[in-house]
Amino acid sequence: MKSLKATGAVVLSLSLIVGCSSNANQSGGNDGGDDLSGNIKIDGSSTVYPITQAVAEEFMKENPGVQVTVSTSGTGGGFEKWTQGETDINDASRPIKDEEKEEAEKNGIEPVEIPVAYDALTVVVNKENDFVDKMTIEQLKKLWEPDSKVETWKDINPEWPDEPVKLYGPGTSSGTFDYFTETVLETDGKSRTDYTASEDDNTLVQGVAGDKNSLGYFGFSYYLENKDKLKPVKIVNDEGKAVEPSIENVNNGSYNPLSRPIFIYASPKVMERPEVQAFIDFYLKTGNELVEEVGYVKLPEDQLKESKEIVKEATKE
Repeated sequence: MKSLKATGAVVLSLSLIVGCSSNANQSGGNDGGDDLSGNIKIDGSSTVYPITQAVAEEFMKENPGVQVTVSTSGTGGGFEKWTQGETDINDASRPIKDEEKEEAEKNGIEPVEIPVAYDALTVVVNKENDFVDKMTIEQLKKLWEPDSKVETWKDINPEWPDEPVKLYGPGTSSGTFDYFTETVLETDGKSRTDYTASEDDNTLVQGVAGDKNSLGYFGFSYYLENKDKLKPVKIVNDEGKAVEPSIENVNNGSYNPLSRPIFIYASPKVMERPEVQAFIDFYLKTGNELVEEVGYVKLPEDQLKESKEIVKEATKE
């Protein structure tokens, strides 16, 4: 788990203030039930959305007095709202950027980064594609880099057909876009622009599923939900092995470099509200068990335990 451990150490150091569990008895915690009331507004990453939505549904069953609304406008779009205080929690498939942090702090919002799971960023082609089985990071870079000259499959691999490649991918407000451009293209939020972009991953799924010569990328969960329509591309990892995206391969560290942590963001101020404290506490407990049900990789037990201990110490007055 080379890639996970390295990232996990950074993630844990950023999540010191997250622990609402130590205040659960004061705020109602998971036992709040009918005692808790209020509204929680969440926006942000479409990648993190399936987890947060599942957690919200379960939380509202136990706390019927709390209304949790979850929207998706991309990680960046969500941060724009969150840093202005328009939402309570932001789903994020990448860490907060310096300029976003500065904007939040200017508005009296202290960002608290909370790791919730790991994702396998998944490259897919059409189900009828019978020539692409695997791709290297170098091939993906050649295809997606700014001012790319690739127009046909043959331009990537001379053994592939001389047919135009139709590309689908997240928009520039997406954390998935940011992660892909940084990890694969080694650029700061730049890629070729002549592709069909959307912050809605379901739109990308439909595009790839409907075009034989298409290729796209998005979070693992959206592939799992549509694997009857899509074909995953194996990625040649750091060891030179072609590895398919899966929970097992994320856990064993072989699906690199496209494994990544995903987060929710809150602030100490908003976490003073009992319903928000209870929700985040619920997310870190019950939510971790829901992660794999919606197609992601839950935090390792040792990391989750360590995170809670750090949280507990950090929230002591």
